[in-house]
Amino acid sequence: MAGVGKQMQAVQEELAEKILEVSSGGGAVNIQITGQGEFKGLKIDPEFLKEDAEFVEEALLAAVQEAAEKAKAESEEAMGAVTGGMGGFPGL
Repeated sequence: MAGVGKQMQAVQEELAEKILEVSSGGGAVNIQITGQGEFKGLKIDPEFLKEDAEFVEEALLAAVQEAAEKAKAESEEAMGAVTGGMGGFPGL
């Protein structure tokens, strides 16, 4: 079981360093997030900010939600590779 703990720690470290990128609004919004869900960057095209405020807010929210989903999927996939042979852990 100790080997699995070391594997999980290594996977967590890898996820913390892996940067995922998500774009929204036709590339007007770009978000960087780690595989652990830590946001690392947000870029917004200045021209995009001239759009209707509600449209900008919707595009930003969509980008944030997509980034969070992408990070969650990345984490679940990586952890599944470690725990797959053990039937997984409840609650993960």
